[in-house]
Order: sequence, then structure tokens, then C-alpha cells
Amino acid sequence: MFDQLPPESRAKLFDELFAPANMGLSVCRTCIGSSDYAVRAYNYAEQPDPELKSFSIEYDRAYILPMLREARKRNPDLFLLSSPWSPPGWMKANNSMLGGSMTKRHFKVYANYFLKFLQAYAAEGVPVQAVSSQNEVDTDQDGRMPACLWGQEYEIEFVRDHLGPTLRNAGLNTQIWLLDHNYNLWGRAICELDDKELRRYANAVAWHGYVGGPEMMTRVHDAHPDANMYWTESGPDYTDPAYATDWTKWSGTFTGILRNWSRAIIAWNFALDEVGRPNIGPFPCGGLVTIHSQTKEITTSGQYWAMKHFSSAVKRGARRIASEAKDVQVQHVSFENPDGSRVLVLTNASAEPRKAQVRLGSQVAEVSLPKDSVLTLSWV
Repeated sequence: MFDQLPPESRAKLFDELFAPANMGLSVCRTCIGSSDYAVRAYNYAEQPDPELKSFSIEYDRAYILPMLREARKRNPDLFLLSSPWSPPGWMKANNSMLGGSMTKRHFKVYANYFLKFLQAYAAEGVPVQAVSSQNEVDTDQDGRMPACLWGQEYEIEFVRDHLGPTLRNAGLNTQIWLLDHNYNLWGRAICELDDKELRRYANAVAWHGYVGGPEMMTRVHDAHPDANMYWTESGPDYTDPAYATDWTKWSGTFTGILRNWSRAIIAWNFALDEVGRPNIGPFPCGGLVTIHSQTKEITTSGQYWAMKHFSSAVKRGARRIASEAKDVQVQHVSFENPDGSRVLVLTNASAEPRKAQVRLGSQVAEVSLPKDSVLTLSWV
């Protein structure tokens, strides 16, 4: 989608998205092979090849790698998480990338597949800082798209005995994030983190927001306070009439995520056309921005505006600080940045304007919150 834009339009968009002086996005998620939002289902070793002699990332050289390099030019500190939607079909029980489950006999070769991916991307000038073992471990999507079931014991064994040691022995310090699925799997996350040998290689959980609530991340934090939480997927529905204007919905969502120990928020997808393409799957996801297929006009979603409120003010390394309010209609979350500056994001999702008095010690400010509004306050 980015490649379809005239160079000047793409440069302007990338500056707006990634430049630290603008939106300053600093963490993104890429796919290890095809997701459901791709032109076709593909992987890096299409034919049975246990020694991975045919492994190639050639498909990614046309569009994906150049765009990632462009993003890093704007923000050299860009942190990348990479996730597979499916192993190559020949590693799975159904011999297809669409649905099905992983087979244990291919754990070792699949760990080497990850290693080759990381090494190949680094050689292209696109180092990846973290991986998850599988996007959405607990569904095969009825075989309608690239997906793969991983039982809890399978993920533990793969990370603990294969992926972790393979990356470590190759001298890589790539982080491994577990689960990469919904809040309601919080019990599974605790059990995986309970495995002390696994924790030698993985100490983070990636979360999606489709089922359950963000308080379930706090349950995992309470059981394992030293484990890191990251929110790695959820996006708008382009068929929703409020797609372009639901900024308070998304700001409220982000507030709940950040008040429950998540250290990052990643949207899904970055850019699609007006009917959610490219798409080989069944879901009507819209982009953070829409690139219209005929005119190449760029329009924004409500999620984009909510994201901008947070990303332009809250810097990497910020710490969330406690905030309380008597008015339950106003959602709030506050931070202290590494330079000592403070940030408070207020969300008024109600149909009525509201007034708020913000207090920090002896400092007091009166603020007005229009109906259906997000307000970000920054001060030193």
C-alpha cells in the first residue's frame, strides 16, 4: 500500500508517522511470511526442506524491506516485533498454511527458520528486536487464512528447548514474546511463565484485545511482576460507520491497556485501502490510515487520532504514574517521561461537555473537555 503512493506523498506520511518531532511511532510489528492481510499466502521455504537450503526472503525485498528501511530513516530507534501467522505448510499436520496445527517433529527446523529470518533481515539493514512464536496460538481460524494452533505445552517446549537455545547459541539477543493472543488466555500466560527453564529465554507476553479485558494483564503481572506486557494487535473495522471518528473509543481502549502494565501498543493494520485490501482472510479490518485505491488519497481512522495523542507525547522509557479521579465519565492515564516532563491523557467519551480540575501536588489546572473528545496535557 505504501509503495502505491507517489514518492512525495509517502515521504510526507512517513515523516508524520515516524519522525520523533511528529507522531513519533517507535515500535511496529512485521510478519514472518504471510498474514491474512497479504497479496497471497507465502513463506520462506515453500517446499519440504528440513535443511532449509531453499530458504529465501526474496518476496519481502519488493515492498516490505524498503518500507521498513524508510521508516527507520525517520526513527533510527524503531523497535520491531516479528510474528508468524503460520509455519510453512509442510511443517504442519494438515500440510497447509491455512489453519491446522504444528507438528513436534519440526520444532528444531522451525527454530532454524526463525534464525535464518532474523539473520536475513539483519543483512538487509532491518534488524528485528523481538519475535513471538505464533500469532494467535489458540485458533486455526477454521482454515480460512494463514493460522496455526499451538497447544500450551507445545509453545513451552518450542521456546524452551528449541527457539530460545537456537537464538542464544547463534549470539542473538532477540527477545521472545509469548502467547500473542487474547486477554482471556491470561491463565495460560501464567502457566508458561511458571516454567523456570522457559524463563531463561522468554520473559514477556504479547496481548490482543479481541476477547476479555485489560485487567487480565494485571492478573499476570501480579503472578509474575518481573514479566513484561505488550499489546500487539487490534484494529478498526472499515465497515463501522464510526471508523473515521471513534477516537474516544480507541483512546479509552489505550488508557485501559496502559493502566494494566502494558509497555507498548501496536495497531493492526498500518495501511489498507477503502475496503480493507489486500486481504486473503475473512475479516473486515481497516487501516490506521486508508490509502484509497483509485485516487491514492490518504485518510485517517479514529484509531489514528487516538494513537497520535499518546505517541506524540509519551516517549520511550516513560513511566506511568498513578492518577485518580472522582468523575468516572472521564478516563485518565498519566506518565513521566525520561526528561522529567509529565503527560496526562484525558478521554471524555460522553455526549456532554465536562470540566475537570487537574491537581498535582500544589499545581492546579482547570480544563474543559468537549463532548466526544481526547485531551493531552504536557508540562515540565
